[in-house]
Order: sequence, then C-alpha cells, then structure tokens
Amino acid sequence: MRIKTTALIAFIAIGSIGSASAQNDPKAKAILDELSAKTKAYTTVKAEFVFTTETKDKKKTSQNGKIETKGPKYKLEIPGHEIYCDGKTVWDFIKDADEVQIKEMETTGDDAINPSTIFTLYEKGFKCKFDGEDATTETISLFPVNPDKKKFHTVKLVIDKTKKQIISVKMMMNDGSVNTYEIKSFMGNSAIPDSDFTFDKKAHPGVEVEDLRDGK
Repeated sequence: MRIKTTALIAFIAIGSIGSASAQNDPKAKAILDELSAKTKAYTTVKAEFVFTTETKDKKKTSQNGKIETKGPKYKLEIPGHEIYCDGKTVWDFIKDADEVQIKEMETTGDDAINPSTIFTLYEKGFKCKFDGEDATTETISLFPVNPDKKKFHTVKLVIDKTKKQIISVKMMMNDGSVNTYEIKSFMGNSAIPDSDFTFDKKAHPGVEVEDLRDGK
C-alpha cells in the first residue's frame, strides 16, 4: 500500500501562496503577504492537526496528525503511518504491516506538493477574496486559476489576526465532499535534529524494507 501525502496535505494539503498570482482582492492579498512573511521567517515548524472528510451525503471521518518541517525536510505522523523525508529520500513506515517503503522525493508534479510546504500552499496559482472577519480571525477564499487541473474548486483559509497563523483550511472538492484541516497547535523555530527526518531501521528490528527508488 502506497500513500500519497498530497491526499492529506493537499492544501496542505494542502501549488504553493504569499504574493499569489492572479489575486484580485487587495485586502486579501495584504493579509496573505503578511501570513507568508511570518511563515517563511520560521526555520522549523511543529504542528498538530485534525483532518476531517465530509462526503457529499454528509458522512464524516476524522483523524489526528502531527507534522515537523525544517526546510525541505519533514516528518508526518498520521494513523498507521510515519513518513520521513530528509529532502531527498522519503520513508513511509506502515505500522500494521511492519514495512517501510522507500522512494525518491518528488520535485515535479502533484507529489511535489508535500508536507514541507504545508503552510505556504496558497502562494501561487490562486485568485483570492476577502470573506470577512470577527474579533480574532480573518477568512479568505481562494480559487484556482486553472480549476480543470485541480480536484477542488474553493479553499477557505481562517487566519489568526494577531499571530498571523493559519487556524483552519477547508477545501471544497469537485465531487461534493469537503476536506477540513484544523491546526490544533503550532510552534515555530524550535530545535529539531536532522535525525528526526530519517527512518531509523535499528529502532524497528525485523521491519520489511521495500525500496521503490529507480535502480534499486
């Protein structure tokens, strides 16, 4: 079983957003510029999130996840999987199967949208519109410039006014379902050793290794 990280992080999910191209709402653009500047100032990020899928017939499923990023490196924990990337190689540890699948990190195509870009996916390829605000948050809608190439038609970002951080991302999919990411905790610039981004085979004796890299 191979898992596409983009299925969970499509927003994040989740192209990549700051000075988003084809934006047409000055207020939304100003908010996104601030958000992008704040996010890109972090050398590392640790976050916990809840990913919820609601089908067209209103059935919901949810799962918790954790993410660490450091430049192009990331570690993603979701139920049944621990996914490591050191910027070149990806290890997907499938817990129930006691198996780790190894592949090269994608740099083009859909898989190039990976968890290391989780908080900046709004930067390119979207039009944006300011939806409104309350005492603590601002809401912006994003619309893909090339909708035929996307599996969603609208993304709604809820942003903390003071912290300039994403609180939630709601993706309206073309099949009528809705994917929502709620950021439960967020910490920037914490010390994360590079060893966190590689799979330690010694810590998992007996694990089956499936190397899917070219030439392996």
